[in-house]
Amino acid sequence: MQGRCLCGKTFFKLNTKAIKAYQCHCSLCRLQSGTASNLGTIIPSVDFEWLSSRAHIKRWVKETGFTSDFCSNCGSPVPNELRDTPYYWVPVGTLDSNVSVEVVAHLCTASKPNWDLIPSGSVHYDELPDIPTLLNELNSW
Repeated sequence: MQGRCLCGKTFFKLNTKAIKAYQCHCSLCRLQSGTASNLGTIIPSVDFEWLSSRAHIKRWVKETGFTSDFCSNCGSPVPNELRDTPYYWVPVGTLDSNVSVEVVAHLCTASKPNWDLIPSGSVHYDELPDIPTLLNELNSW
């Protein structure tokens, strides 16, 4: 499956058929996305491939240490390497529309706004879980 930014300068490929994703409801994700939550997934680096140059991609490092990579032309969030791990964080909204996506976890639900409704049948974390816990949720088939 492939993904891209809004203007088409950034293209990438994931070597997977389906995606398990999480929604983060923290204030940083709300401010970055302009929506109630951020829909993302984490992919092993061996399953990720850039199909375009990355020269136009800019990075902003948040106070928490998390990074936000984005296209400097259109501002779309784009995948980035997940700290010092062999994984990439991928914004699910940048993927082809025919992708099979299952939301398996909701993160930082303690800080969600009162108008943000979360399905009761899904896994909820009041705060951000550690990376191994999140990877376990995203890789449970």
